[in-house]
Amino acid sequence: MLIGYARVSTRDLKPHLQLDALREAGCERIFEETASGAKRDRPELTSALDYLRAGDSLVVWKLDRLARSTRQLLETVERLEQRGIGLKILAQNIDTANAGGRLIFTVFSAIAEFEREIIRERTRAGLDAARARGQTGGRPRALTEKDLREARALLIDPAITVEDVARRLGVGPSTLYRYLPAARHAVREAGP
Repeated sequence: MLIGYARVSTRDLKPHLQLDALREAGCERIFEETASGAKRDRPELTSALDYLRAGDSLVVWKLDRLARSTRQLLETVERLEQRGIGLKILAQNIDTANAGGRLIFTVFSAIAEFEREIIRERTRAGLDAARARGQTGGRPRALTEKDLREARALLIDPAITVEDVARRLGVGPSTLYRYLPAARHAVREAGP
């Protein structure tokens, strides 16, 4: 029996391409989830692995849908092999039910991890170069020092709520609490 597994990350839009390919490959049951590939805890993958029996094959659209590291991939394939279960990767035309498929699988998984490491290194180098030029990355601050002074002054008045101040500054209350932890309590103690 062919059992499919489709995973989309939170950035991917829809799993339609994967699902269509898995159905076309003849999968009798497909497990689908939205999760980052880096996360080890993927309940639908666990369900698919539990569902599989000796002689079955787990089918995925691409190698990166199953795992994000060579170690994770090889551990999964080893567990499948121990249970007499094969792995088919449609886009790379790999079937671990034969020796050639196992060899190609191992090489492809190593290359995929190498590619991710190169991307990670380039990203780090780019961020380091930007910092060296005085640039900072990330999201701009939601509140300026002037906003924070205004918020502290407003919060001294017990009639004004954190929600009121947040609304006036154009942010959510959680943002205000992040900048001023225990805002109401700390501001009252520091007040007149």
